[in-house]
Amino acid sequence: MVKSISIIGLGLIGGSLAKALRQKNRDLQINAVDSCTPSLRLAEKEGVINNGYTECCRTIYDSDIIFLCTPVRKAFEFISLLSDRIKQDCIITDVASTKGEICGYIDRLPKAPVFIGGHPMAGTEKSGYPNSLSHLFENAYYVLTPVKSTTDHAVSIIRQLLKDIGAIPIVVTPLQHDLVTGCISHVPHIIASALVSLAQNKESSDGLIKMLAAGGFKDITRIASSNPAMWENIVLSNSEIVVDLLMDYNKIINDFILNIKTSNNEEIYNFFEDAKIFRDGFSARAAGLIPPSFELLVDVRDEPGIIGKIATLLGNSNINIKNINVSNSREFEQGCLKITLSDQYHTDRAYEVLWAHSYRVFRNE
Repeated sequence: MVKSISIIGLGLIGGSLAKALRQKNRDLQINAVDSCTPSLRLAEKEGVINNGYTECCRTIYDSDIIFLCTPVRKAFEFISLLSDRIKQDCIITDVASTKGEICGYIDRLPKAPVFIGGHPMAGTEKSGYPNSLSHLFENAYYVLTPVKSTTDHAVSIIRQLLKDIGAIPIVVTPLQHDLVTGCISHVPHIIASALVSLAQNKESSDGLIKMLAAGGFKDITRIASSNPAMWENIVLSNSEIVVDLLMDYNKIINDFILNIKTSNNEEIYNFFEDAKIFRDGFSARAAGLIPPSFELLVDVRDEPGIIGKIATLLGNSNINIKNINVSNSREFEQGCLKITLSDQYHTDRAYEVLWAHSYRVFRNE
């Protein structure tokens, strides 16, 4: 039933969608719109898209489905452009990290197109078409948020399309989506950046904090390296919920400060225990909203040639290693050799190969 799909915004998510769809269906007509001409030409050369355009045209308007893979505010502009030009049964969907703003915008239109909000719970810290991956959505939740103009038929088509590329579609309201993502993604990004700012403000001229800021601190602040412009857009788009959550978080911190000042041992213990119990209940395999860190820790002696030995072992097993190094600051870590892999598949394979060769190896979970 779906013969033509257009993707507006051929970056990491748009490019990964195009690659996943192409891998599933070689005969599908896939067109793209992007301001980056080199990305369009590369995608055409690779056979990922049929045609690339720098602006919308008749080919785009004739699509069965249009994916808006742009920031929320830019998506508004494209919806306004497309509404009176697309086919009546064309489905428009987006991939923005917030849903309330764009879904509210659609519901207020006097003549809204068939639209369903979307948000893939997948991504990486890199951006752009060259970093896109055909398997990015495999085993990842893909949230769908219907609006007034959404039809059951549209939901059915999009759900099946997502299942075909390996994603796990779930349907929620825009408010549910924004509350959950605000809690597990938006506020954590703010907190990670705040922790880095705290460290920066306390840094001395000898650079000791930066030198020792590895191990756990580097892991919990990893997401602070994300695109600043993108996060400015996300936080302002979900501002009301983010502010409420930050106020709740601030209360938790203030209560904890009071417990420290009053030496309330029981409440301090309960604070850590409750967090541990809830955290230990998280799935170790499900793809989450924050990009995972594909890392393994290997407990080895510091001896000449050990890095080369392990790198050769994994290389001979066709395992793609992104980085391998000795961790000099490893409080609460179980091994001194940290290996960074490219994806979940290579992480699992490396784990199996190392265990098979009697290495003590731990997942960084």
